[in-house]
Amino acid sequence: MRRKIYGIFVAGGSGTRMGGDTPKQFILLDGRPVLQLAIERFLDVEPDLKVITVLPRNHFQTWKDLCEEHSFHCPQMLVSGGLTRFHSVRNALKKVPDGAIVSIHDGVRPLVSGQLVRRMLDRMQEEGCRALLPVVPVVDTLRSTDPALPDPDRSRLVAVQTPQMFLSEDIRAAYGQAYELTFTDDGSVAARYGIPLAFEEGERYNLKITTPEDLVLAEALLTRWGPRGNWCSCNP
Repeated sequence: MRRKIYGIFVAGGSGTRMGGDTPKQFILLDGRPVLQLAIERFLDVEPDLKVITVLPRNHFQTWKDLCEEHSFHCPQMLVSGGLTRFHSVRNALKKVPDGAIVSIHDGVRPLVSGQLVRRMLDRMQEEGCRALLPVVPVVDTLRSTDPALPDPDRSRLVAVQTPQMFLSEDIRAAYGQAYELTFTDDGSVAARYGIPLAFEEGERYNLKITTPEDLVLAEALLTRWGPRGNWCSCNP
């Protein structure tokens, strides 16, 4: 039996690095809010996705107004963000039952391709796959700032993206752990709990929009490849 699929879209931050008064998840990109574009990527692939959107509580009405303004009539559960991303995700997981697949995605990664989402969802339906993370090779030369430590071997390193997908009963249990500073993403929480991680080839242009420069690049990509561009073909 195929598991139902829940999508958690984490947009609980204030986006101070973008400057201005508008949180980055609400900035318009290709005429629509960044968060809307991110959710639509998944709905294009999985129309029956159960959507859970994590936002600062004081922006619930802002998001409702934007959805109405941009004709984004997507049924979704709104969840209040927490002190950290860890706490925001834990709040959202309370809305997810056991026996499902849960995809956790940054609400400010609007360029993830449908191809990547589909590949990951299909792998998660396979027997034995409990946690799946998209990764891309590290291409820059790395140096340690501590002279007592050797330089990292980039051939053994990857950069981790979202969406990150899990069996819901696993990740709910993992988020029952006490918070640690080493929890930088959902995969680190799962690994700390002992859940084996699998990896999927990510996408170079699966950008997390955090600065004005990121927004300029995202706009350029959408102009070149269109709102449903095949970002997979953009990989080096």
